[in-house]
Amino acid sequence: MTARFVVVPATSRETGSMRHGCYSKPLGFDIYDTREKCRLPLSIPTREEAERLCERKNSEQLFGLAY
Repeated sequence: MTARFVVVPATSRETGSMRHGCYSKPLGFDIYDTREKCRLPLSIPTREEAERLCERKNSEQLFGLAY
């Protein structure tokens, strides 16, 4: 069974083109909802924190729990 929520690198909120050598680093990590096909409006600074949040959200979905 595939997890509904997964960790993905955050996308830069600045515009720029790698072709012109103008790009910025990712701003941490986001949570992606594989069912709704969208990123949650969060920006989590570390992968470890993002993984914990994913586990919690996936548990809520699997067991119908509310934290």
